Amino acid sequence: RQEVMEKVRRRLREFDVGDKFSRLPLPRAAVLLPLMVRGGRLHLLLTVRSMQLRRSPGEVCFPGGKSEATDKDDVDTALREAKEEVGLQPEKVEVICRLMPGIDKMNNLVTPVVGFIEDTFQVTPNPDEVSEVFVVPLEYFVKPLNYKTFPYKTSSGYLTRVHCFTYDDQEHKRSFKIWGLTAHFAVFLALVIFGERPTFEVDYDLDNLISSAEKNFINLYASIYERKKSNL
Repeated sequence: RQEVMEKVRRRLREFDVGDKFSRLPLPRAAVLLPLMVRGGRLHLLLTVRSMQLRRSPGEVCFPGGKSEATDKDDVDTALREAKEEVGLQPEKVEVICRLMPGIDKMNNLVTPVVGFIEDTFQVTPNPDEVSEVFVVPLEYFVKPLNYKTFPYKTSSGYLTRVHCFTYDDQEHKRSFKIWGLTAHFAVFLALVIFGERPTFEVDYDLDNLISSAEKNFINLYASIYERKKSNL
């Protein structure tokens, strides 16, 4: 287990963006990508949004949300939200890095914070925000059994591809649909850690993952920025 974790730490630190993009003039949000080792394999913890939430009810996502004035940085935001949503104490997370951010439908700059948690962590979901919590082997995001993709044009006119995974969870005896920005972050994390080609197409140059991910992000941001300027 320690060996697996050490290898992951080394890989992830190469991709740490720190606060490189945090000064961009967009509203900020952060999510925690909680990694755990179970049976020698890496797993990701995901949540299902409560049906009473106004935005994206019933959708799968990572613990996270908008930054608040009291948060020091994106790491603070992700840890605070994870505590509020699933009862994960900040000191129980070994934060490893921040990966390339994404931009959601509301044009929030969303930073994924990656951290290790214990596989014995007992979830206490906040029913106002989270209806279910489940784990998926990280490998599923490079070698899925049930996957589809569709082209997607953002409101700013940027054309991208959306990954959509259906995961059959034995524990819950049901299927979960993981797509959008959540799937985007999970795929990138799996590509970084495993360093192998997925069984589906991705919008990255896999031999230059860091620079191609940065280029994609800058193009997406530029499309939003241009649109903002033209709306003035």
